[in-house]
Amino acid sequence: MSDPESRLGAYLKNCRTRLDPAALGLTATRRRTPGLRREEVAQRANISATWYTWLEQGRGGAPSAVVLDRIADALMLTDVEREHVFLLGLGRPPEVRYRDGDAVSPRLQRVLDAFEYGPALVHTPLWDVVAWNRAAALLLTDYGELPPGERNIIKLVFLNARTRARQVDWEAVARSVVAIFRADAARAGSPPQVEAFVAEMRALSPEFDTFWRDHSVGSWGEGAKQLRHEGQVLSFDYSAFTVDGRPDLGMIVYTPSTPRDLDRVKALLAA
Repeated sequence: MSDPESRLGAYLKNCRTRLDPAALGLTATRRRTPGLRREEVAQRANISATWYTWLEQGRGGAPSAVVLDRIADALMLTDVEREHVFLLGLGRPPEVRYRDGDAVSPRLQRVLDAFEYGPALVHTPLWDVVAWNRAAALLLTDYGELPPGERNIIKLVFLNARTRARQVDWEAVARSVVAIFRADAARAGSPPQVEAFVAEMRALSPEFDTFWRDHSVGSWGEGAKQLRHEGQVLSFDYSAFTVDGRPDLGMIVYTPSTPRDLDRVKALLAA
């Protein structure tokens, strides 16, 4: 069973047999095998029972992303299981699922807090900041003092005078964040929340509208950043990461570029 269609079929069958019919409100009597019947999965996924049967048998052809999403929902798959189904069926991961207002786990917050002298934060595909450490609050923005709707990197860069003043080269930063956000939005499948946010920002900021119409794309990756703070210019290196098991969350970590910058950050945090 080495071809992708057969591997997908075997995995779907395994997931189907793990489900408890009674927990889903289905009758559990007179079942010859454990789990749901193929017809029940097809009904939950709103697809043809015949075609779903063919998929499990490895002869249904390549399903669409929409169908795989429906099957993943019908089988109540976790994010990592959903990704595995997409890799087997389409050879690529699914689009990042947008989760409105989601929070991070206490373990992930402790990871951020471990970066004592480097600002670190976690953001959603809409670039809402959902977690940060003390260094980020001091050197970037005190997100805790902002209403949840304003804890957004794009809004802060374009609409917040204090954040704008802290940038050594605001235009370069602004163009870069718009390009990266465009790529993130496409990766998330441009859900309605993203489309509404873009429309709002284009109406509020002519500069955002101009940069958005450039259609540039980018990625965080790694790089360097300079910030003005209390009359000083601080230099940082940064790296961006995707949170494993939570592809909808991105983490950015800044580290002081030189020993002199580290000493300055230590002094600011101690003050």
